[in-house]
Amino acid sequence: MRTLLLFAFCLAIGTVQAQKKKKQDIDAIKAMCGCYEVSFNFAETFSPNKDYKFHDNYRSGGLEYVFPIEESKDKIVLQHLLIVGDNMIIKHWRQDWIYENTDFHTFYKDNTWKYESKSTDEVRGQWTQKVYQVDDGPRYEGSSSWVHVDGRSYWENTADAPLPRREFSKRNDYNVMVRRNRQEITADGWVHEQDNAKVLRETDDTVLAQEKGFNEYKKTDAGKCQAAKDWWNNKQAYWNDVRKVWDELFAQKKTVQIEGKIDDKVLFMKLFALEEETLKDGYNSAESITKIKETINSYLKGDIALASN
Repeated sequence: MRTLLLFAFCLAIGTVQAQKKKKQDIDAIKAMCGCYEVSFNFAETFSPNKDYKFHDNYRSGGLEYVFPIEESKDKIVLQHLLIVGDNMIIKHWRQDWIYENTDFHTFYKDNTWKYESKSTDEVRGQWTQKVYQVDDGPRYEGSSSWVHVDGRSYWENTADAPLPRREFSKRNDYNVMVRRNRQEITADGWVHEQDNAKVLRETDDTVLAQEKGFNEYKKTDAGKCQAAKDWWNNKQAYWNDVRKVWDELFAQKKTVQIEGKIDDKVLFMKLFALEEETLKDGYNSAESITKIKETINSYLKGDIALASN
């Protein structure tokens, strides 16, 4: 009897500690929301090939609005909007945080993401960060634990990813970026630190170069992001439906292969154009979903497809 009581007590303590840790995790994830002055910095640092010609450093920046568009007990979805000039808004990347997620679409190469399932033991206490393209298509994802120690909160993971947008139209000497991502909350915002390997994946992997990335998000006056808030209020119905269609595709738990270009246009160009078309004369969700499915289906390869409505 005493042994059973001791076991029940230890179990209760463990549950309380896990709940406390999970709340800390959620607070850290939501701390990434806000209006930010952002700087993007990347530099190639090393190559195992002595004849490799290093590419120029990349620097950019601007205003970025990060905000939750979905939140439940085990999932938080953060949308990024980039503000250019006074009121030009660019739909930027999206990060979904899912607690103890077991379903993954892992990037392989050449616009191919392979489905894999992990056991509940493998992801216990962890959060998956699923990062999506500007058109809400897949990009990269990985599962790790948030760390809260010595007054610091950070999450770190290594995942295979396609080429970043700053290079995918300029380079063809590598086809996979192995990204070590570290997101850490700071006193005035957060930082996204990266240690990346540029890899040519054929039969084996060949590392061309290593790269350091340091993207800093510093909080600024929320009023500077009002144009982004207004933009999302006008566009969110369409993009909510785009996410629903992608989620329907991912739920099939199959490999996803996407055609690079059709009619000399990549998929995000078609979906951005469809946004303007469907919102022009009032929004009809059912009609829009049909068109979104047709557009995405036209880019899919292999044995996966969206069912028509």
